[in-house]
Order: sequence, then C-alpha cells, then structure tokens
Amino acid sequence: MKTRAAILWEMGKDWSVEEIDLDPPKHGEVLVQLVGSGLCHSDEHLVTGDLPFELPIIGGHEGAGVVEEVGPGVDWLAPGDHVIFGFIPSCGRCPSCASGHENLCDLGQFLALGKQISDHTARHHAGTTDLGLMCLLGTFAERTVVNEASCIKVSPDVPLDKACLLGCGVVTGWGSAVYAADVQPGDDVAVVGIGGIGINAVQGARLAGARQIFAIDPVQFKRDKAVEFGATHTASSIEEALIVIGEATDGRMANKVILTLGLGKGEMIGAALAATAKRGRVVVTNIHAAAETEVTMSALDLTLMEKQVVGSLFGSANPRVDIPRLLDLYDRGQLKLDELVTRTYSLAEVNHGYEDMREGRNLRGVIQF
Repeated sequence: MKTRAAILWEMGKDWSVEEIDLDPPKHGEVLVQLVGSGLCHSDEHLVTGDLPFELPIIGGHEGAGVVEEVGPGVDWLAPGDHVIFGFIPSCGRCPSCASGHENLCDLGQFLALGKQISDHTARHHAGTTDLGLMCLLGTFAERTVVNEASCIKVSPDVPLDKACLLGCGVVTGWGSAVYAADVQPGDDVAVVGIGGIGINAVQGARLAGARQIFAIDPVQFKRDKAVEFGATHTASSIEEALIVIGEATDGRMANKVILTLGLGKGEMIGAALAATAKRGRVVVTNIHAAAETEVTMSALDLTLMEKQVVGSLFGSANPRVDIPRLLDLYDRGQLKLDELVTRTYSLAEVNHGYEDMREGRNLRGVIQF
C-alpha cells in the first residue's frame, strides 16, 4: 500500500515528507494506522549524528494508533485494537525481560539497524530504496509495520494523540525519578533540563513524595511549566542551582540529581556531583554524543562522599507494566498528560515542530494524524 512518511536521507538535512510503499506485515508483525506521534529530541540526534543510526530512516519512536492488520502468529492483537508503541521492543523471554528489566531486552541490539526484527529486511520502501525505522517503529508516518514485541495494547477510550508520549518521554522521565533515582519521601531532587523527559522526572519526583524539587533550565517558559508540574524551586543554570539548592538544604545539597538535557556533556557530570548530597545519586538519562569518550568529575568526591553515578534507559522501567500504570494515574488525575502537549502539528509540519523544540517553545510537540 501507499502511505506518507517523514524520511531523513542525510545527516544535517530536514525531514522529507513523501509517499512511500509499505509491505503487509509478515510473521509476528502488525500494521498500525498512527493517531499521534511525539516529536522527541532523540530523533533530532539522528539529524545531528549524535545517534549514528543507518540512513535513510523514517523518524519517530513515540507513537500510538489502531491496528489494521496482523501477520501470521500474532494471536493477542486484532484489527481495531488500540496500541501504544514501546520504543524498545520487549520479548518477555530474554534474561533482562525475565528479571524485570524489559527496557534492556536483548531485542534492543537491533535498534540502530532499523529493519524488522524477524528477518532484518525492510517493509518500508522509497522506490527501490529500503528505509530503516527509528527504534524499529517509524512513527513519523501515517501507517507503519512493526513487530508485536513493540506493542502495548490499551483500552479504546485512551486518547492516543496524548498517550503516544508514554512510548518514551513520560515513562523515561517518570522512571528516571521513581526507579533509577529511587526517590524516597522527603528527598530533595534536582532535575537538569526541562524538556519532554525532564518535566516528567519532575512529575515522578512529586508522585514519589519528594520534599523539594529543583527544576533547572535556561528557558523561562520551561521553568514556569516545571512549577505547574510540581517543582518548588527553579534555576536557569547549574551554577545558579548550586546556590539555590545549597540555601534550600542548609548546604546538604540534593539527594538525587537527574540529568535530562537535550544533549549531555561530559563536563556536566562533575557539576551534577557538586549539586549532590553525601550518599546521593546522579542519574544520567540524557543522550551523550556517541563519539564522546571523556567525562570530567572528581573521583575523590565519589569515594569520600559515597556518591553514585548511574545510567538509565527508558527510565529503567518495564513498559508493559508501567504504561498501563501511568494511564491509570492519568485517569485518576494524578499524572498530567494533556498539559504536556504544547503544540500539535500535521506530518507536513514536522520540521516546524523541531524548530519550535530547538527554540525552547515546546514542552512537547505532537504530530496528529
């Protein structure tokens, strides 16, 4: 069939929205008509080359839609079912999945290749050229074919144009606070970078019972939004935050510091540790450039103050458990979801959406189909 998709042909270029050919689903695959797709910063890393995925590629990894067709062997999904995509597929059988770490499923090794998990070939084509898929999903498209391992079935009453954000940003930010940082009631928490992930780390810290939440971002609009989502203090830079946190904690600093910048820098780790209390923890959630190999920090600080630096992928969460859990919190009015969407765009406006993201005008933009 024919459908439209936003393709990145070359690093540093705009997304090209054009008609493509889409094959029917094969064994273990489903055809999904998209309803909504988030404009996540991770797709921008394809443009900059900080994530060296194979090109050409259809962007988008935060998506939700309605199943139109299922391939052979798919017996738990049917046409008409509503699904949210998890940006890392989970098989449920590998050691990581079996031990409760679906975010580290062995199927994740195929993300950068962008082809179907089952046979490593493409279902998406531009003329004679095979197209890869961002995180094996390609949600910047009216329709896509994905493996069933990427699908989480949800109730038909879930607003898919909002719930698509659960495919990455909401779970990643919330889980960074609740799981990776292990925020406890009464903790003081700092979140560095208030975008689509950072704003949800603020939500996660609030729901976990944090005493004080420090939101750090150079954009006033984002700092104001952070207060609406639960932040108690704001700062425009890590340097300013060191003063604010120190004054608010009598010099003890933050128990947990969560890094959710658009692009992490190695020198930020040392600054984050300076904002961290004794026996505190720094969580590195943001992407660093693949070519970056150096980090600036005081190893003596780690030893003498018993501090920790940990990484977190997908918020260290289990999407098949945590996406339904967060939807329940949303239904109960405890999780803000509608308020995350600053602007909506058509597929043709995808480049406009990323311009707004770069200029700091959005918490999160969403493509509505």
